[in-house]
Amino acid sequence: MTTAADHPELELRARTPGVAAMRVEDLNGRTAMVVRIDSSRRKGALAPIDGETLAEAARTALDQRLPLVMFMASSGADAHEGVAALHGWGRAARVLTRCSGAVPLIFIIDGPTVSGSALLLGLGDVIIMTADAYAFVSGADAVRRLTGVLVDNAELGGAQMHAAASGVATLVVADLDEAESTAAEILSFLPDHTDLLPPLQPTSDPVDRPTPEAAALIPAEPTGSYDVREVAAEILDDGYFLELRSQWAPNLVTLLGSLGGRSIGVVANQPLALAGTLDITASQKGARFVAFCDAFNLPLLTMVDTPGFYPGKDLEWRGMIRHGAQLAFAYARATVPRLGLVLRKSYGGAYIVMDSKTMGNDLCLAWPSAEIAVMGARQAAEILRRRAEPSEREEFVLEYEDRYLNPWVGAERGLIDMVVDPAETRKVLCEALDLLASKREELPERRHDNTPL
Repeated sequence: MTTAADHPELELRARTPGVAAMRVEDLNGRTAMVVRIDSSRRKGALAPIDGETLAEAARTALDQRLPLVMFMASSGADAHEGVAALHGWGRAARVLTRCSGAVPLIFIIDGPTVSGSALLLGLGDVIIMTADAYAFVSGADAVRRLTGVLVDNAELGGAQMHAAASGVATLVVADLDEAESTAAEILSFLPDHTDLLPPLQPTSDPVDRPTPEAAALIPAEPTGSYDVREVAAEILDDGYFLELRSQWAPNLVTLLGSLGGRSIGVVANQPLALAGTLDITASQKGARFVAFCDAFNLPLLTMVDTPGFYPGKDLEWRGMIRHGAQLAFAYARATVPRLGLVLRKSYGGAYIVMDSKTMGNDLCLAWPSAEIAVMGARQAAEILRRRAEPSEREEFVLEYEDRYLNPWVGAERGLIDMVVDPAETRKVLCEALDLLASKREELPERRHDNTPL
């Protein structure tokens, strides 16, 4: 029996009128279902037939188990078609939702994408925007009429805004050619669908390569900052990774890379931004990435260096509890191999939600420099010795640091599996991935979980 994947340049619904076209294409060696919107016709306005084409493309991708890549540049539902155009968009949204977690869904935005078509972007796994593209639900005129605020398209929904402020844009690239090559690169880390393992990555990097430089990147001062991406580069194959959502919530880093040729997702606190603390956007970013990796069978490496959650009245009012729970929820239900590595600080509730042993990770490593505790020494002194003399407080701080701010207490209690020499980190992680390659977990029988939003 032949499938659409057997014909990598197959055009479907070729005689159907409208601005949307669907075909099976080869993207740098990966076969994918591709949808392209012709924005030169009616500004890409989606008629009812276009909604049907989008829905059919998503349905075919799901049936044939192919990644779905959608090139979007549309002014939204065609106003000349009335409510029928909205129904077409609704049908597309419904089938795209069925694709979620089953096949990779990538949107490439190369022009204006507004109104209902913009909402479709929120359903995608990866959103790639070209530098001059923009997307919003309500345009600048509507904003001016309803709020009196004057704003242009770039400020309201430009690529840079979505990369840094809203988090909609996973990556921003220069032009359409770069967008296509980036989409293909992302697909190179992913399987065609959720029932397959990710493809192996070509590498000649020895799995037992020593990594002493990784620990040398961490300052001796407990409050010193460093770029955790440099640590990741020392550990990952060939020092290479692809960073997703680099400008949004920069206090948490999310990377695609490989270890021993196995595709892997990396979540890491970034001391260069907000001292690596967790806030609302970082929790959302991490939760979304963890769920993405879990859906497509990418093992997770979590690199921890955080003093805790970022404090503030504004964050609490905006729902820090709900959003912080998103990260814990995503890790707790993930069934892929999960490796943890505590680099330095790991305090309080942030220690738990950064995939601690208690959350069910498979291997929890710590460097000798790790500080695993409820809180830092001086914070503990302010609470436990608040009425003491300054000299007594200093004595308490030194005692607390010596007794608690190390990985050995956690190791004695089984919360840390191994205190590893930083030079041996890559070797141990690669061996762990090999050991966990056959990991399988049974999912609980229920209609669906109730994700904190």
